[in-house]
Amino acid sequence: MAQTAQRLPSPPSPPSRRAHRRRALPPWPRGPKPKRRTELGLLIFAACITIAFYVIAEVGTKNKIPPHIGPILAVILAISLVGHMANRWLVPHANAVVLPLAALLNGIGYVVIVRWNPAAAKSQATWAVLGMILYTVTMLVIQHSRDLDRYRYLLLLGAGVLLIAPLVPGLGLNILGARLFIHIGPIQFQPIEIAKILLCIFFASYFAENKELLSIPTARLGNRLVLDPRPLLPILVAWAFAMLVVGVENDTGFAMLIFTMFIALLWISTGRWTYLLFGIVLFVVGIIAVTHLVPHVETRIDTWLHPAGNTQLAYGRYAMANGGIGGSGLGLDKAATSIPFLTSDMIFSAIADEMGFIGAAAVVVAFVLLVGAGLRIAQTARSDFSKLVAAGLTTILGFQAFFIMAGVVQLLPLTGITLPFVAYGGSSLVANYVLIAILMRVSEEGASNPEEEALGLTMPGEATFKVAN
Repeated sequence: MAQTAQRLPSPPSPPSRRAHRRRALPPWPRGPKPKRRTELGLLIFAACITIAFYVIAEVGTKNKIPPHIGPILAVILAISLVGHMANRWLVPHANAVVLPLAALLNGIGYVVIVRWNPAAAKSQATWAVLGMILYTVTMLVIQHSRDLDRYRYLLLLGAGVLLIAPLVPGLGLNILGARLFIHIGPIQFQPIEIAKILLCIFFASYFAENKELLSIPTARLGNRLVLDPRPLLPILVAWAFAMLVVGVENDTGFAMLIFTMFIALLWISTGRWTYLLFGIVLFVVGIIAVTHLVPHVETRIDTWLHPAGNTQLAYGRYAMANGGIGGSGLGLDKAATSIPFLTSDMIFSAIADEMGFIGAAAVVVAFVLLVGAGLRIAQTARSDFSKLVAAGLTTILGFQAFFIMAGVVQLLPLTGITLPFVAYGGSSLVANYVLIAILMRVSEEGASNPEEEALGLTMPGEATFKVAN
């Protein structure tokens, strides 16, 4: 008698790409992931440090514990917990140290601002709340980093509009010879803070698509194969336009930042040191040219070479020297009172004054750890585009902090850009929260998710990207 073979049920087929794109938001996690538990502990630690610094500064200034410590504590903890709950819901497997480091830097900056400018501290707290809201909204809107890749030219158009906006009569504001702000009713902000993120996404998308043409010699010059320069022309036009507009607005700090990000992404995507060398040569030639052509830049170079004649830099040096190793004490010193723009351009001097070399070094280490986390996210990204986006955003964050801190200690000319998360400035604070939200989304996609792999929800090519690269 013939034995009838029993047919086993076939395994369920993985969902199609279209179904994957339309997948609903992730359900609320059943239990806290290990990374989120670590993040919660670090956020509580950062909040405790902020509250301790705030109490010490108030006691040093007024010789009494602030009566409103309860509401301040509640607001600081609420901001951190909102970010943590958003991460648990939307990016449960993402990096665990990015948000706590940002919260710590934000808290230290708030303490310094409330110490020297209580009125500005209220605005900074409002911007911090708005920044956390937009942090959550960004992760809600951008459910997949590849969605940004589809709209690269639209993002480039948006960046161009934002860059030109301060030059529009009646909309832009001229402050101290620089047209950086626009005003809409009572609200003022710097559109270039958002434009730098949009430009980073566009550059990353273009370089990811054309990396082979930019890195493999395909054009023949005599008997040799050389790199074809044609794929680089469109991106050079976009970069030159951005640099020209920023130069017209007298914003040398952001011009340096966009240039650095552009060269870094070009080098990372191609791996060719000739692009890096070309960027250095182009940077030196550009500095020499603008020094002779733009009076604003010439003044900054002259101030850097002869700082004794500049009140801002001279008093900043005195305040940092007064702090010494351990600092003069939070709320106990007046050396930084006479420094112009103390809570914005020169906030690093205020930190070094009352917290000393130890406090200033702690801020530097926090930025180093934040940059390291960003580069780790780029290393584990699952696509070339995501890798370049994470690397570009991390470059923006790291070099912006480096340029302003190097300017305060006179390693470089003072550029006037804000110290991310620390200095007073609503535009910068909100934009940087959006920036780390995109980093967290890339981190979530690059993290191992055994549940999705078991259900077949990993997109084709994503699971093998790490192995192949």
